[in-house]
Amino acid sequence: MRIDILTVLPEMFDSPLGCSILKRAQDKGLVRINVHNLRDYTTNRHRKVDDYPFGGEAGMVMQIEPVDRAIAALKAERDYDEVIFTSPDGELFNQPMANSMSLLGNIIILCGHYKGVDYRIREHLITREISIGDYVLTGGEIPAIIITDAIVRLIPGAIGDEQSALTDSFQDNLLAPPIYTRPAVYNGWEVPPILLSGHQAKIDEWRHEQSISRTRLLRPGLLD
Repeated sequence: MRIDILTVLPEMFDSPLGCSILKRAQDKGLVRINVHNLRDYTTNRHRKVDDYPFGGEAGMVMQIEPVDRAIAALKAERDYDEVIFTSPDGELFNQPMANSMSLLGNIIILCGHYKGVDYRIREHLITREISIGDYVLTGGEIPAIIITDAIVRLIPGAIGDEQSALTDSFQDNLLAPPIYTRPAVYNGWEVPPILLSGHQAKIDEWRHEQSISRTRLLRPGLLD
């Protein structure tokens, strides 16, 4: 899999992409993640990629030219399954979306910044708009990191125990059950005896019941 990220702040990706599962997946050759500085694609001698909006609204707007040049340069080298724009008014990112996107070959993620992007970018260059929640961030870099992490960890081989990802919250529209580890008793607080019983069928049944119970209490909308 290949993920190309377009941003005006490439330095924001250095740490997240350079550790943990994302780093291991890249080291194993399971995914190639490339971060591109949009300032490298502008013809402005000051490397500006934004300008004032028509109509006099406050804030600055990302220009269409550097974005178009960047996407065109990438598409000249390979085909892409999706060109994604991180936007607060996009479709809400969720686990089923991450599951399906992890099966794609190549994707581009455009990180918005400033007041937003020239709307012609969204009309003509983007295939999908994704939001990570109903709030506004300084830019689309953090959402791009979140989307990338959620996708890459699902690629076979990215996680040591591939079954682990299948038991995460939201995989079956339920929250994950409680989990415990040693010691079995700490400060008088005990691990549920069923987990120490060795009876796997009953343990699985208990976990499923706990998942339903926690979902009903904390996120009842998922059960709908």
